[in-house]
Amino acid sequence: MIRVVQYDPAWPASFDAEARRIAERVGGVAVRLHHIGSTAIPQTCAKPIIDILLEATSLVVLDRRAARFEALGYEAMGEFGIAGRRYYRLDDGKGVRTHQLHAFEADTADVVRHLAFRDYMRAHPAVAARYGKLKRGLATRHPNDMDAYIAGKHAFVREHERRALCWRSGSGKIQKP
Repeated sequence: MIRVVQYDPAWPASFDAEARRIAERVGGVAVRLHHIGSTAIPQTCAKPIIDILLEATSLVVLDRRAARFEALGYEAMGEFGIAGRRYYRLDDGKGVRTHQLHAFEADTADVVRHLAFRDYMRAHPAVAARYGKLKRGLATRHPNDMDAYIAGKHAFVREHERRALCWRSGSGKIQKP
């Protein structure tokens, strides 16, 4: 079942604790770890799953360390539908997803895109609120259909990723939200 809940102020601390665990375990291949996704946007409704972006020196080296992620309880899923990404997921003892890790090589377009979207949403709380409302509605309409939930967010996310990248570049060509 897809659950979208009110923002939980404990989410940043959950990210911090998990990022420390990951950094200690995987070592120098982790250049930076970032809190991304809706749980990283204050006061925004979200699925209660912490999304972590890991910037890696090399995906080849990261792949060799898959056992280290597994020792932390993560399931290594490979690219999982996105070229150039490594995806890992962590469930609690009841089988409920708690964390997702998206790893890309450092400073790639995917890293820039994720961070720009997060920062744009943080800087534009009215847009973030609309995004949260959209997600809540989709979860209500499609409580057991993740594909429909994702498809329902697609146009909003793409449009605001475009705006976020313009905003980040300082081009001034962004339309008012």
